[in-house]
Amino acid sequence: MEESPQNDLNTMSPEEDDPPKSTSPQISVNEFSCHCCYDILVNPTTLNCGHSFCRHCLALWWVSSKKTECPECREKWEGFPKVNILLRDAIEKLFPDAIKMRFEDIQQNNDIVQSLAAFQKYGNDQIPIAPNAGRANQQRGGGFFSGVLTALTGVAVVLLVYHWSSRDSEHDLLVHKPVTKWTAEEVVLWLEQLGPWASLYRDRFLSERVNGRLLLTLTEEEFSRAPYTIENSSHRRAILMELERVKALGVKPPQNLWEYKAVNPGRSLFLLYALKSSPRLGLLYLYLFDYTDTFLPFIHTICPLQEDGSGEDILTKLLDLREPTWKQWREFLVKYSFLPYQLMAEFAWDWLEVHYWTSRFLIVNAMLLSVLELFSFWRIWSRSELKTVPQRMWSHFWKVSTQGLFVAMFWPLIPQFVCNCLFYWALYFNPIINIDLVVKEVRRLETQVL
Repeated sequence: MEESPQNDLNTMSPEEDDPPKSTSPQISVNEFSCHCCYDILVNPTTLNCGHSFCRHCLALWWVSSKKTECPECREKWEGFPKVNILLRDAIEKLFPDAIKMRFEDIQQNNDIVQSLAAFQKYGNDQIPIAPNAGRANQQRGGGFFSGVLTALTGVAVVLLVYHWSSRDSEHDLLVHKPVTKWTAEEVVLWLEQLGPWASLYRDRFLSERVNGRLLLTLTEEEFSRAPYTIENSSHRRAILMELERVKALGVKPPQNLWEYKAVNPGRSLFLLYALKSSPRLGLLYLYLFDYTDTFLPFIHTICPLQEDGSGEDILTKLLDLREPTWKQWREFLVKYSFLPYQLMAEFAWDWLEVHYWTSRFLIVNAMLLSVLELFSFWRIWSRSELKTVPQRMWSHFWKVSTQGLFVAMFWPLIPQFVCNCLFYWALYFNPIINIDLVVKEVRRLETQVL
């Protein structure tokens, strides 16, 4: 038998007539209060221990105490604390008016604004690694990069040992020996270092037993006749130009890295560190104080005049003492301003045949330093700190100048062994350290993006 709709309505419970009412107590602002300011949480930041505080309260605590620990239970936090997004959104939805008033009060307090900026700068300088994510990153990339660094360190050690064991004593180099005391074999050694083309005349000089005294008396006419018969005018000109430099100095002028280091141990160490830490100031120093001997060969090497395939050899560029053209200056100044380390890489590239492994270490180091410089510029740009660039430049200039003056004052007291260790450390081991720094910067960028 079918029931009427009226009976259905009568059988409905009173609860179905009225909307459901919550039996739970109403949420109070006090349940979301910060244990530092005892007001509603603004941008709540949850630490590893589970306690949450206003972000500006945590910043004020960090600025005053300089401690990375919870203000309540004193447990140290790991990494850099982040805003609890879920808790923040819930509070802002439940108490929008209270949050708005708190935000206005915070923005008007200069101490809080400065503390937040300092706290964020501290966080940007850190590498935020979560307890699990950090271990995952280390397992994912740490093993590979640590293996690469170990291998490169081994190569650097082998090169260093080989160089120290196989090279001649610096006192036996021709840069220290007067030309009048050169033997015939040493004259041939000097000749061969002029370039690959000089090997054509090696046997002729040996057969005539040309020693240092005889070399100083030879003229262009004698070089063109038998028994030397140097018919190529450019070859004769190169030999005579270098011979004039030998006559002026009384010894062989330095033509590679090791000879330059033997003649100028202090300057070579200074330039190596200056071009690494401050390439623009280092090049400015060369322009002001070593223009003819170092800067001119440098600019003719990295900004050559010839653009065809038949480029000059490295020695010809070293002997080129002509004033650079406007085109060379324009190319140099562009690279000097924006890519100074590329200048070092291009210069080392031209020396690959002379310094096979050392040039490769220099090129890799220049590339790594360029990447690190780009990261530094990006960090300044992302933090809106462009106004601080002049102050940073002045501080850097003052720091480099002070260090240079300090080293110059105490240079006579520094043992040669210590100088050699510093030189080879900067040459072979700094690229390995820079690889690790680049990896850390990349990981830091990844964590900021995520």
